[in-house]
Amino acid sequence: MIKILDKQVADKIAAGEVIDRPLSVIKELLENSLDAGASSIVIEIRRGGKEYIRVTDNGSGISREETEIAFLRHATSKISSQEDLHAIDTLGFRGEALASICAVTRTELITKRPCDRTGTRLIIHGGEVISSQPTGCPDGTTMIITDLFYNMPARLKFMKSDSAESNLIIDMVSRFALAYKDVSFRLINNGRILFSTAGSGDRLNTISRVYQSIDTQNLIPLKYSSENISADGYISTPALSRPSRANQIFFVNGRPVSSKVIEKGIDQGYSERLFEGRYPVVFLFLTLSSSDLDVNIHPNKREVRFDDEKTIEEFIAQSIRNALGTKESIVRAANIFKYTESKEQSSAQQAQDTNVQVNVKNIMSTCDDIYDDICDDNVKIQKNTKINSSFVMEDVELPESNQEESVKTKTGIELDIKEPFFRPFDFDSIDIKSIIFDTYILATDEDNFYLIDQHAAHERIFFEKLVSEYKREEKFRQPILMPIIIDADISAAQQEDEWLPLLSDMGFNIENFGMGSYRISEIPTFMSLSEAESFTVDFINNFEKSSDPSNQVVIDKLIMRSCKSAVKAGDSLSAAEAAALINDLKLCINPFSCPHGRPTFVKFSKYEIERMFKRS
Repeated sequence: MIKILDKQVADKIAAGEVIDRPLSVIKELLENSLDAGASSIVIEIRRGGKEYIRVTDNGSGISREETEIAFLRHATSKISSQEDLHAIDTLGFRGEALASICAVTRTELITKRPCDRTGTRLIIHGGEVISSQPTGCPDGTTMIITDLFYNMPARLKFMKSDSAESNLIIDMVSRFALAYKDVSFRLINNGRILFSTAGSGDRLNTISRVYQSIDTQNLIPLKYSSENISADGYISTPALSRPSRANQIFFVNGRPVSSKVIEKGIDQGYSERLFEGRYPVVFLFLTLSSSDLDVNIHPNKREVRFDDEKTIEEFIAQSIRNALGTKESIVRAANIFKYTESKEQSSAQQAQDTNVQVNVKNIMSTCDDIYDDICDDNVKIQKNTKINSSFVMEDVELPESNQEESVKTKTGIELDIKEPFFRPFDFDSIDIKSIIFDTYILATDEDNFYLIDQHAAHERIFFEKLVSEYKREEKFRQPILMPIIIDADISAAQQEDEWLPLLSDMGFNIENFGMGSYRISEIPTFMSLSEAESFTVDFINNFEKSSDPSNQVVIDKLIMRSCKSAVKAGDSLSAAEAAALINDLKLCINPFSCPHGRPTFVKFSKYEIERMFKRS
């Protein structure tokens, strides 16, 4: 027999969709505080929020007449019609949060508007109003939530430990503190202040306070905009990466979200800059018209749907490329060799940091045990370096390129160079001084000293020229006097219909020569004979490891894996060849890392060198 459920039962069922743990309660209350225009928010929890939650803000408050109405289901001040759902500018809008919270908790509301002489104190247990009376209180709103799921004991069994629930809350409040940099946040756990932000608008300072496991020296500012969308935040250099996306934080119009579209844009922007299985640190804040996205997907409001996903993806990728193409993305030696500050310096710094009572280390590492050190494979610089003083160059004139031996500068290929948004690195300002260990090119400018890895640099050049040639409709080929004959194994030969056109698109003229052999009669103009032979053999052998050759990402990875013909560490370069290498590197879209993510440059500032010698 069909019957209408009792109101209390229905309310509990509905509440379970919105409120599933203490984290959900605090998120909803934080969003209400921010929608109320609060500039200061204090969050206090006990036992992971299961026993006690208090959120206090200095926002606009609620009138006495509306306090009880606010706790009714589907009661909201943020939308009034169906059309409003298509342009939501507030964090909350459903009118379900407060009703859901009070249905499964003992709730106390204390609120006052600036225009009122007295405030209101409202007590609700399990959805039933216990009392409502005037009270003296400061402007703003305080919500006190106790005994979560006291009337739903079955739900309590699914709660995690106190520390686990606390860590989820810490992570979420930390994210809001980053997004709302002008709002002061204070988080108290079991009577202990975990962190407090000043609300000064300095996002990098907030990152350093809250996410102390992240080296802010390896973060690059990102700021980019187009006609209808803007991006702001910080991203990591390729020197700083993680084994998961746990340190990727996204906000859209001030709302914390998870989005595959944003993730794809980030991956595209970092393409060929990181090892497979490594992910950058990203704090990304997008702003776009509320009519261009749908946040009404799920009650937790974490999912969003963009009207034009491709545009968003490309926008994010371009904003990251611009940031990574700046001088700030060069790996600093100080980030590799960590200097130990004196006790006096540390004490002085602590004295200045008056806003933080208790620092929290590795907040997110307690949520997901995934943090590790900066990838050991990134850079290793040899110590006790001896400079060959006989090789000092000042205005080097580049010789005619030699097909077999030199590093070429005039390829006839125009790379798709993107203008960086921030200060671009001026390659013309650096002065090549020497080469050490037949591996590292030494160069300086007015304020810095650089070590340039010749293998990583040439690998980057080689890769981008191949990709550029592949995308170009008109191919630049050079015929060779004696054709190159290469052999392919049986499995690779069976796939020749797929890889032969790809090699042709890269500038090769290659044809079947019978019995698993292939004849190369033309090669790209920038390649030597040995480079062409090595590349094609590696490309064919790697091809069988890939799938969907029509996919540009797959093609890029194939090319990247096949860049074994670059100048090696230990190969002796002449002064002219070193200068030509730097000149070609200047034309690259991403000159600061090889296709595998290792840096091409390491920078020592004059100040850092003086610190090494204790001059400062």
